[in-house]
Amino acid sequence: VQLQASGGGLVQAGGSLRLSCAHSWRFFSSSVVAWFRQAPGKEREFVAAIRWGTGITYYADSVKGRFTISKESAKNTVHLQMNSLEPQDAAVYFCAAGSQYGTSHKDYRSWGQGTQVTVSS
Repeated sequence: VQLQASGGGLVQAGGSLRLSCAHSWRFFSSSVVAWFRQAPGKEREFVAAIRWGTGITYYADSVKGRFTISKESAKNTVHLQMNSLEPQDAAVYFCAAGSQYGTSHKDYRSWGQGTQVTVSS
């Protein structure tokens, strides 16, 4: 499985970014696609996930109401729209795919490369 993450960058606090995670082939209906993030010196933490087949979404409490995860079936891509960004959202963001939902990085078999999100205050 080849996952390609993109869309990171530098944004001011209160701004927005959209991350994308593209599959080199396709996601299966049973796939769960998730975003995690890891700040320097911290553990990788769950951000959001979506069930590819049903579109059911899950969010960490810290991003509810600000981030939206969605899928673009025609492009085999999952997006993470991040609004009202805060300095504490700064991290390297990773997309991952697996066959079951979970909030641990151990629940996902396949990982894309990270994309850096920097939020200036």
